[in-house]
Amino acid sequence: MSIGVIGAGKWGSALHFALSENHDVLITSRTPRAIKNFVTLEEILACEYLVISVPAQQVARWLQENFVFRGQKVLVASKGIEASSGRFLNEIYSEYIPDENIAFLSGPSFAVEVIQSLPTALVINAKNETIAKEFAAFFPSFIKTYISEDVVGAEIAGAYKNVIAIAAGICSGLELGNNAAAALISRGLVEMERFGSVYGAQKDTFLGLSGAGDLFLTASSTMSRNFRVGLGLAKGLTQEEILEDLGEVAEGIGTAYALRDIAQKNELYLPIATEVYAMLEGKSPQESLRDLLTN
Repeated sequence: MSIGVIGAGKWGSALHFALSENHDVLITSRTPRAIKNFVTLEEILACEYLVISVPAQQVARWLQENFVFRGQKVLVASKGIEASSGRFLNEIYSEYIPDENIAFLSGPSFAVEVIQSLPTALVINAKNETIAKEFAAFFPSFIKTYISEDVVGAEIAGAYKNVIAIAAGICSGLELGNNAAAALISRGLVEMERFGSVYGAQKDTFLGLSGAGDLFLTASSTMSRNFRVGLGLAKGLTQEEILEDLGEVAEGIGTAYALRDIAQKNELYLPIATEVYAMLEGKSPQESLRDLLTN
């Protein structure tokens, strides 16, 4: 048995740390890193089990240029919807990996707390229960894992919550108060579930770790990159200025653009996501607030 992590950003590195507690785990990334067991991509692709933590907006191109399927079992650790096409990650991966060989990771999980070995609960979502159980067995004792077959629901929740987190950061940055924050997060959960129902997602997914759990975490802490994007927008910073300051990917930005296009194409009512997109495009937060309160 061999395990390899692809992507050595914060989340990929955290998963490498966690999985290495009980196993000898390899890791690679586009840029060489001074990390134990760092190897080439070719060596990683020879592993039986792969954990892929490539940012959602880069997945399609990365797979096209780098991935060779050799029967590997894959756990996808990134979250998002492709902005250019509106495709979910499971749709992109399906072109390269059969359903029985792939699972998707979800749930509330800040990388910094995983690296501190703090208690965490995650969900492994797969159409093939066997592969979900195999990946679940790799995780250390401080991470509690659950199994679900609702791949689409987990994907939508994991992507959508980042957009609501941007809105929550704006709410905090404008000092709108706890009442507004609670209303925003709860209505965001309703909006996520309503969107998910269009794609056949299970309602329980949005009430569990993948939905409410991940949303509450991401939309309530400055440890969240997407929350910090919202703080920047509240200050009047441009999208480019915010990303330069972050120095890392904020998946909610690309997802906001994808949701806006999907909403327009299918005539879906997604008020919070639509206003987040508008603010990313330069609309003032005060104007968006007024529209949300009156429409």
